[in-house]
Amino acid sequence: MSGIAEARLREERKAWRRDHPVGFHAKPMLKDDSSTDLLRWECGLPGPADTDWAGGLYTVTMEFTEDYPSKPPKCKFVPPLFHPNVYPSGTICLSILDEDEGWRPAITIKQMLLGIHDLFDTPNPNSPAQSEAYQLFVTNKEEYKRRVRLEAQKNIPST
Repeated sequence: MSGIAEARLREERKAWRRDHPVGFHAKPMLKDDSSTDLLRWECGLPGPADTDWAGGLYTVTMEFTEDYPSKPPKCKFVPPLFHPNVYPSGTICLSILDEDEGWRPAITIKQMLLGIHDLFDTPNPNSPAQSEAYQLFVTNKEEYKRRVRLEAQKNIPST
């Protein structure tokens, strides 16, 4: 692993442990040999309170390359989410995650996850990634909200 990417991700991990939003989690995954894989993270984001997403805990994977932080990680909802700005593959369409748009090397994992979290209840209709969710969002808000509530139900953490 590149020295720059590794050093940055180690610092990100320390910073996350010290200070992260309530209800969120983010940690590197394990390799087959049980060692830590700093280039692959699993994260959990709670649905924003007082929205149709509330109650759900949504899993996002972040895949970094050796070029991080020059290039952003690929961020995906697993399983894919019904949302106008999430591709059917689960990949998240968000300007701060796009190296040709809003990505800056100073953006942290915490900032990325907060940006994704903001997207839940404030989709960007100017950047559709999923046709059905986009169409419902712009033409039938009630049906869209019903589908979002179903999505939240599917993502309620088991106790």
